[in-house]
Amino acid sequence: MAAQRGKDILLKLARPDGGFETCAGLRAKRIAFNAESVDVTDADAAGRWRQLLGGSGVQRASITGSGIFKDAASDALVRAAFFNGDILAWQIILPDFGTLNGSFQITALEYGGNHDAEVTFEIALESAGMVTFRELA
Repeated sequence: MAAQRGKDILLKLARPDGGFETCAGLRAKRIAFNAESVDVTDADAAGRWRQLLGGSGVQRASITGSGIFKDAASDALVRAAFFNGDILAWQIILPDFGTLNGSFQITALEYGGNHDAEVTFEIALESAGMVTFRELA
């Protein structure tokens, strides 16, 4: 993968019409995928080495980032989703790489800013269902 600008990562939230609304560009971010393992080791394991059951663990995706909301409406939309505890469809655009789609819940939402600068936010999303990845062609 060639170098790319981090500012181009976009956070989008599903609209009622099935499209996605850009809420923010993320300045600093982290996307993590995790899979739990299921240990099936028994007394007959060769050399007593641990054995895992393939394809059986719980998978999850975590997304954290900070940035600036696109506008007041985007801020209100995300804030309402947080306070309502909603699980909504999100899309994360990774330019020149791909797109993540899935249901996520906002698990943290923080606001901050300096006296001489814009208001910034930090957000954490946790997957609440299957997440798909589509490579950009």
